[in-house]
Amino acid sequence: MGMGKGVPDRILSNADFEKMVDTTDEWITTRTGIKRRHVVETGVGASELATIAALQAIEEANIDPKEIDKIILGTVTGDMKFPSTASLVQANIGAVNAAAYDISAACSGFIFGLQLADMYISTGQGKYVLVIGVEIMSSMTDYTDRSTCILFGDGAGAAVVGQAEDEPGILSTHTGSDGNLMHLLYCEGGGSLFPAKDRDIPKEKFTLQMKGNEVFKHAVRAMGEASLKALELANLTPGDIDLLVPHQANIRIIDAISKRLKLDKDKVYVNIHEYGNTSAASIPIALTEARENGLIVKGSKVLCVA
Repeated sequence: MGMGKGVPDRILSNADFEKMVDTTDEWITTRTGIKRRHVVETGVGASELATIAALQAIEEANIDPKEIDKIILGTVTGDMKFPSTASLVQANIGAVNAAAYDISAACSGFIFGLQLADMYISTGQGKYVLVIGVEIMSSMTDYTDRSTCILFGDGAGAAVVGQAEDEPGILSTHTGSDGNLMHLLYCEGGGSLFPAKDRDIPKEKFTLQMKGNEVFKHAVRAMGEASLKALELANLTPGDIDLLVPHQANIRIIDAISKRLKLDKDKVYVNIHEYGNTSAASIPIALTEARENGLIVKGSKVLCVA
């Protein structure tokens, strides 16, 4: 129906990181594919970027915000513990008739949101659902940790999802989780286990921690398996796909998934060089840009995976 994105104007380039930590532009580019990432100024919350993306999507969909039945927002870096960031966006855009809530699924947040939107619409529980993925990853990034700080950026993407009329719409979805791998990528601070009010908690509890090599291995396996399962459920093969829009985590992961699916590079959308890893926002930002660039048109078969 309609899509939009919201990204900060401020840019951190690889040259900036050369002054902050022991790294080089060549090292970052070769290992990640990232050249720049957009980050917010102090005091800008997730709801601000999400609102920009949402308004663009609503304008393109040509609907009144009051027609939106649900707002589903994927994020792990919301403005506050509660109310939900989705509720803040609801107030900003005037979607007074919508139920609004957040989902915490990190990089998969937008995919989970699309699946929920599909369920609501296909069961008659809503006509229009606004799905948003937004992250302020800079809020949990340790800019002295060379292994993680170079990877992440801030941004938002949004989609208005409605009933498919003369097109097939969402053909299939496949999602899964594995809580046994929580120790590979996490941020402990700020919850009930390590509350922010406890001033004796070490600062690193409030920043993102990652075992990159292990994340890479599991991401390639899980994203490949999920892609093939979704294709199977839709009675499609990789050769039927017009465009793969993967989560923009690392160019090596994207290349590995493309190779497993035997897709040529011109069938894979990549913008990690510009934004870095924006977690839940990466796929909707990429989808928005792919549509703007004419790579997704009416009837295109698009595979998204995170």
